[in-house]
Amino acid sequence: MKFWKALVLFLLFISIAPRLSGQDLWDVSPEHYKKTLQSVVVLKNESVKIPLSNADALVAEHYHWGNMTSNLAREIERYYPIPSTKILGLSPKDKKLTKAPKILTLDLSETIEDEGWELLISSWIKTAGTIVIAFDAKAGGIQSRLPLGKSAHLIYVNGKTGLEQSLAMQVLFGGQEAKGRLAQDWTNGFGAGAGFDTEGGIRLSYGPPELKGMNRKLLKDNIGRLAQTAVDSAAFPGCQVLVVKEGQVVYHETWGYHTYDNAREVSRSDIYDFASVTKVTSALPALMKLHGEGEFDLDVPLKTYFPAFEKSNKGHLQMRPILAHHARLKPWIPYWRSTKKKNGKFKWRTFKSKQSRRFPVHITDNLYLHKKYKKRIYKAIKDSPLNEKEGYVYSGLVFYLWPKIVADLTGAPYESYLQNSFYKPIGAATIGYNPMDRFSLDRIPPTEKDTFFRQVQIHGKVHDEGAVMMGGVSANAGLFGSANDLAKLMQLYLNEGTYGGEQLIDSVSVQEFTRCQYCDEGNRRGLGFDKPLIEYHPQKSSVAKDASPASFGHSGYTGTFTWVDPEHELIYIFFSNRVYPTRENRKIYQLNVRPDIHQVIYDSFLR
Repeated sequence: MKFWKALVLFLLFISIAPRLSGQDLWDVSPEHYKKTLQSVVVLKNESVKIPLSNADALVAEHYHWGNMTSNLAREIERYYPIPSTKILGLSPKDKKLTKAPKILTLDLSETIEDEGWELLISSWIKTAGTIVIAFDAKAGGIQSRLPLGKSAHLIYVNGKTGLEQSLAMQVLFGGQEAKGRLAQDWTNGFGAGAGFDTEGGIRLSYGPPELKGMNRKLLKDNIGRLAQTAVDSAAFPGCQVLVVKEGQVVYHETWGYHTYDNAREVSRSDIYDFASVTKVTSALPALMKLHGEGEFDLDVPLKTYFPAFEKSNKGHLQMRPILAHHARLKPWIPYWRSTKKKNGKFKWRTFKSKQSRRFPVHITDNLYLHKKYKKRIYKAIKDSPLNEKEGYVYSGLVFYLWPKIVADLTGAPYESYLQNSFYKPIGAATIGYNPMDRFSLDRIPPTEKDTFFRQVQIHGKVHDEGAVMMGGVSANAGLFGSANDLAKLMQLYLNEGTYGGEQLIDSVSVQEFTRCQYCDEGNRRGLGFDKPLIEYHPQKSSVAKDASPASFGHSGYTGTFTWVDPEHELIYIFFSNRVYPTRENRKIYQLNVRPDIHQVIYDSFLR
C-alpha cells in the first residue's frame, strides 16, 4: 500500500513539474505570483547594476553553487545567452574559474565542506562587479560563513522553487521591479524591513495573463482549440503561439511536431524560417535607425543610395513609395529559372556540383552557385519593367538591394551591423541568417521538399529561392529565430525604439515607419510594415477584426506571422512550417488560422 501511495505522489509530482520549473509561468495564479515576487529582495545595489545593463549582460558569466543550474540557465537564457557553470563538484583550481563571474547564484541549503571553495566563493562575493543571488537562506546555514554583507550587489530570495528562480532573474534583468523587503532579520546584519526598489519593465517579463487583464481560460481553451484543429487538419505539422501584453509574456504554447512522422515535438525554443517577416526584422530596423540619425532620407530617389540604378527605369523612384509597395515595381522575379536551359539542366556558368573558389555559394550539398551571380540578380531587378500606374502592389524586389545599401551607409558588414546594433543588445541570440552555422538542425523545423529547383528537402536553409541564391542573406527573406527572441524585437518597436533601458532607434522614426503612408490612395501599408485593411473584410483580412488602425506587423510565406498593436500594448507571434512538405497546402488560409487566433487574444481582454 505504501508503494502505491508513493507511486501516486511521484506521478503527481511529475505532472506538475513543468509548472514548478518556471517554464509555464502563465499557469501560476496571480496571487501566488505576486506574493512570490515579494520574496525577491534586493539588499545591496551600490553602483546600481541591478537591473543589468545591455553592456554588462553581454559580457556576463554565471557561476552557480548548488543543484538548480538547469532551471537557472533556462531562465537566464530567456534574456541573454549567458554561459552557466555549475561549480559544485569542480575543483577550486579549475581553469574555468580564473576570474570572478558577473552573476553568482548560491543555493544556501547546500553545504561547503572544502575550505578552498569557501575562500574562492568568499573572494567572488567581495568582488565589486559580481551580483550575488542567494536562494533559500535558513538559520544556521552556510550564509553565516560567507561575507554576504560585503557584496556590492546582493539579491536575497526566500526559497528556490522554479517560480522563485524565474522571478529572481526577471528582477536581475529588469523584467520585473523589486519592491520586496525582508520579513525578519537575516545574516550579516540585514534586519527586518531591509530592501531596495529597482526598476522593472525595461525588458520582457513572464507571468499569468490575469495580471494584464486577460481571461486565462478563454485564452488557453480557444487558442488551443483553433491550433489543435489546424494540426489535426494537416494545415501544418505543428505550430506555436506567443502573446505579450503590456511588456509581459502572458502565453506561449506549442502543438504538434516538426514533421508528420511525429518524431520531434515542437518546442518553445525552436528556430523558424521567418520568410517575409524578414522584411520587418532585418534591413528595416537599420533603415529606421539611420533615418533617425539623419543618414537615410525617405524622400530621395533610389539612385542616391544605389548608384548602379541611376540610368535605369528605377533610378528616380523615391524611397518612401518603394518601402510602402507603392512604386510601380513588379511583385517578384523567379531568378532560379534563368539558370536553367530548355532541357532542364543548369547553365554551365551558374551551378557546379562541387564547391570551389569560383562557385562558393552553397545551395545544397550538390549545388554551388557562381560567386558573381548576385550581380545577375541585381541586373534582373534593374532591367525589370515597371507597372503602368502607381498604387499598391506588394513587391520584394528592392529588398534584395537593402543589405548593400545598409552596408554602404554604415561602413560595416550588413550582418555585423544588424547583430551589433539590434540583436545582441536586446539578447535576441537566435535571430540571424544561415542558422546551421550556429544551431543544431534538431531545433529547426523543415520547410518544403523542393521538387523543381534544389531537388532536396529544405531544412536549415532559407525556403525562398532568391534569398538562398544571395547566400541566404537578403532583406526579402532569410532570417531565422525563436518566438521569444522575435518578441524582444517586436517589443523594441512597441516601445518606439527602446529596450533594456537604451534608445536603439529614434522614436520619431519608428512612428513614421509604422504609420499608414498612402491611405488616401487605398494603400494600407506603412514603410516596410503591413497594416490592417483600411476597411475590414473578414475574408481578406490577415489580422483580427479588433486590431487597431495603429497596429502593424508582417506575415511570412512559410507560415509565420507577427503583429504589434500599440493601442493595446499587444504583441502576437504565430510560427508554423505550413509549406512542409509542399507549398500547395493552403489550409492555413482556408481555416483562417492566424486571424482567428489573433481575434481570440482580443476577446480575452477582461472588460
